Amino acid sequence: MSAQVLVVGSANADLVVTVDRRPTGGETVLGGDTEILPGGKGANTAVAAARLGAEVALLGAVGDDAHGRLLLDSLRESGVNTDLVRVVSRPTGLAFITVTPDGENSIIVSPGANHALRPEDTAVVTAAPKVMVLSMEIPLDTVEHAITSAAGTATCTILNLSPVASVSESTLADVDILLVNEHEAAWLLGMGERGGVLPNPELSKLLDLGPRAAVVTAGSRGAVIVRPTGLAEVPSPAVEVVDTTGAGDAFAGALATALARDSELPDAVALAARVAALSVTRRGAQPSYPTVAELE
Repeated sequence: MSAQVLVVGSANADLVVTVDRRPTGGETVLGGDTEILPGGKGANTAVAAARLGAEVALLGAVGDDAHGRLLLDSLRESGVNTDLVRVVSRPTGLAFITVTPDGENSIIVSPGANHALRPEDTAVVTAAPKVMVLSMEIPLDTVEHAITSAAGTATCTILNLSPVASVSESTLADVDILLVNEHEAAWLLGMGERGGVLPNPELSKLLDLGPRAAVVTAGSRGAVIVRPTGLAEVPSPAVEVVDTTGAGDAFAGALATALARDSELPDAVALAARVAALSVTRRGAQPSYPTVAELE
């Protein structure tokens, strides 16, 4: 099987509830009706890429249940090749999401079937897709094995290190582009959990971790490209925010699509910022991702 873009990552059913405010410890708050939507960082990234016209496949795992069927239907309807999605005995992963009126969200992920994705499942990487995107809602050893397998090939590897985790130095040295948000960048650089690190010359230290380049996102403030030649800021379009769920995954999918079409990194990041900005003007993750026609 061949694809321009191979996404190695999770597929979750998103259980979304709107709330006026998030509860504090020991507190109960009332929310709106629960929506069940297709999500998961891997599936989201794949759908975002497919809606932009990329030839994309997802390597992942779902359960043999209604949530798994929901995800497979959404992937296929969006044009994602699902031949590499395993159906396993564990329940499909779930994400429990609260969304406040300002569009911000809080998420708890129960990985379920995603943790059944094994290192040996990544043997398909030897088919050398043009771009491979990985994220961290699947086992760490599976992520590391896939990146190592792609080393020395023509495949451009994008590691969306989210949720942020400790990855081996040898793995990071094989990564072409490290994609993180500003909070994840701060964690990696030992700057604590504070946000607002952009722009900051300290971001250049991300390259000391091993990747050839890094992209740091900061929501409405755009993104920063980190390369050996220096830092470059890329602005984000101003939009009215409805729901930020899955915006980072939309960014990742658009970035991969542009790079698969041989765009230069600044142009690819600019497209990704546009796609992510449009996605937050709509509710949900996958349902919010634009097509090429909508971008135009």
